[in-house]
Amino acid sequence: MALPKILKDFNLFGDGNNWQGQVPSVTPPELARRMVEYEGGGMDGPIEVDMGNQLMEMSWTAGGLIVDGLFDSYGSPIHDAAQLRFTGSYESDETGDSVAVEIVVRGRHKTIGMGEATKGDNSTIEVTTTLSYYKLTVDGEEIIEMDKPGNVFRVRGEDRLAQRRQNLGI
Repeated sequence: MALPKILKDFNLFGDGNNWQGQVPSVTPPELARRMVEYEGGGMDGPIEVDMGNQLMEMSWTAGGLIVDGLFDSYGSPIHDAAQLRFTGSYESDETGDSVAVEIVVRGRHKTIGMGEATKGDNSTIEVTTTLSYYKLTVDGEEIIEMDKPGNVFRVRGEDRLAQRRQNLGI
């Protein structure tokens, strides 16, 4: 029998600030491709043509008020003003082995929901960050890197846009 590696703990850093113990949940970005339908003469039906990565967002919840590293970049005119770094430890209950996972993103805080303020209750802040950069590293191996403005898309070391950049002279 094989058991999956389960996320046993994680931390979130924002613009270099360590938010240990302050972030109870993170929703990592969904990896999705933007597809358009195409059907040309002589084809028996349409296919989907891959037009690149879709817009990516990462959402997370702060378990109370966080000021440093959250509001500093809000409303910045720079597309990658906010940087978040998720670190996780995935562990196997079968073997005891653990795997380090790191997700680094850059973008802008799109929404900062301040939640409901109730005396004596836990309050939360809900944040959605729209991304222009994404990098997933598992056990020290770079799995995916996307730098949209830089026209870089790498999967396990294979630069899938290198030829396109060369064709464009960039």
